[in-house]
Amino acid sequence: MTTTSVRPGAKFSLSGKLPPWWEKALLPIVLIGAALLPFFFGEGDPFIEDCVLALAYVVMALGLNIIVGFAGLLDLGYVAFFAIGAYTIGWFGSSFFAPINNEEGIHILVSGQAATQPGIHMNFLLVVVFAVIFTTIAGMIIGLPTLRLRGDYIAIVTLAFGEIIHKIAVNGDGVTIGPYKLTNGRQGITPVDKVDLPFLDPFVSLNLRPWYWLILAFVGLALFVNFRLRDSRLGRAWIALREDEVAAASMGVPMVKTKLLAYGTGAAFGGMAGAFLGSYLNTVNADQFMFQFSIFVLAMVILGGLGSIWGVVVGALILSFINNWLIPDVLNDVPQRIGLDFDLTQISFGIFGFLLVIMMIMRPEGLIPEKRRQIELHEGTESGESVYAVKQ
Repeated sequence: MTTTSVRPGAKFSLSGKLPPWWEKALLPIVLIGAALLPFFFGEGDPFIEDCVLALAYVVMALGLNIIVGFAGLLDLGYVAFFAIGAYTIGWFGSSFFAPINNEEGIHILVSGQAATQPGIHMNFLLVVVFAVIFTTIAGMIIGLPTLRLRGDYIAIVTLAFGEIIHKIAVNGDGVTIGPYKLTNGRQGITPVDKVDLPFLDPFVSLNLRPWYWLILAFVGLALFVNFRLRDSRLGRAWIALREDEVAAASMGVPMVKTKLLAYGTGAAFGGMAGAFLGSYLNTVNADQFMFQFSIFVLAMVILGGLGSIWGVVVGALILSFINNWLIPDVLNDVPQRIGLDFDLTQISFGIFGFLLVIMMIMRPEGLIPEKRRQIELHEGTESGESVYAVKQ
């Protein structure tokens, strides 16, 4: 019997080829380059509109990555946090509660038309703070039933939570507290106040550059928090929890606190993006909060690479542009050209499903995998190659 040296796996992660500080060094370069992008397009260019939506999805995907990628806790109800954030600006940034204060309204640090309308009108930054608080609490509430659950059971609980929030959004117009409804059902809350930041003019729909820069600032905040958390003691506890929950508990990792912080932190970013999209889209409608949206955001995380921060950014951008530009604007009429009677937008989620199947077969670790995650996925394959080599 002859022996040969154990050959390392043929696949390597990008982070394995570069110094360990490359990810953080890339952050300011990417943000500065992205901040200059709108100057190459018109103020209302459709490309900038697609970019604004894509960056909002990046914020949500980075939040979900904390729950799924860092802590390994499957969440199929992430749309609930988007809904709570959106309804926060619907409640505190519109005329939805028109009867309040004898129909004179409550106005806090707002200017322009919003300062004269009935209802509650709060400054956008205050609304974001409330959205973060509400979604963090909701994230911890959803985390409580999962403390003793694992795997598929966590998925079922989170799925149920997302569906509960959706049903409340749809039927909330029948839930009243005095003269006030909880939601406006499928009629939606519209119009919603535009963003009004201190020392700046209120945002308008025709000039998309301020919207772009604001959501880019949210992306920068999400990236900074993700990097800091991943390299912190809490981040290492999440990774230990993901790899082996029993071993993590035996080593003294506080399971209750660790899981609840993962859900709460990830949910906060969903609330931030939800509040932004509520103002940007000028409406909050129950039909926006379908189960498919949770799968859409989860697909971004899987495509980019579970636990990989830059991978999730890339995955979110790719799927967002496929959904908002490639399918509706470029490929939508392809079936009709070949004699089929349907539009490609009707099977968009089927296309996403096909892409995920291909990814699971060809590159299950994602486009830009986290090094540790890649080792986990290929450990069995490399062990099998090593045994074969020894026997030869």
